[in-house]
Amino acid sequence: MARAFVSVGSNIEPEKNVRSALQRLGEQVKIRAVSTVYLTEPIGPAGQPPYYNCVADVETDLTPLGLKQKVLRGIETALGRTRTGDKYAPRAIDLDLILYDEVVMTTDELVLPDPDIFRRPFLAAAVRELAPNLVMPGSGKHINDGAAPMPHEMTPLEQYTKLIRKEILHGRTE
Repeated sequence: MARAFVSVGSNIEPEKNVRSALQRLGEQVKIRAVSTVYLTEPIGPAGQPPYYNCVADVETDLTPLGLKQKVLRGIETALGRTRTGDKYAPRAIDLDLILYDEVVMTTDELVLPDPDIFRRPFLAAAVRELAPNLVMPGSGKHINDGAAPMPHEMTPLEQYTKLIRKEILHGRTE
């Protein structure tokens, strides 16, 4: 089984869509842990609603491309994600494979580790929370050494995070 990290984000009905995405993800892979969920300002043009962002630490027997294409894209489609030419468009759900074991790869479909980990503070903070001793594959850079300065405000959603963890990791609903 491989250990992978999947980023989860939404700014269209984020409370519902992040929860649904994690539930669906847990039906297809083993979710080991879920980071704190952060409320973040959108990157790109002004006027969009804020995002809910977190990272799931998962175990899978799928290849990196299999995980991305079969599981993550399938969940996005099921939750109404529509891809457009605007990479900053609002989205119901955005699932990205950001780390996969010690794999370093660059293809047209996937770059691992995802270079945005150190460019987006909510990713670095979430990965650091889940794997504080992580050394980035390919670079030897420690996760604590590469956090980007905080260009956007991040607000931890503590109650929502507790609810998600209870439901996803322990299978209970309120």
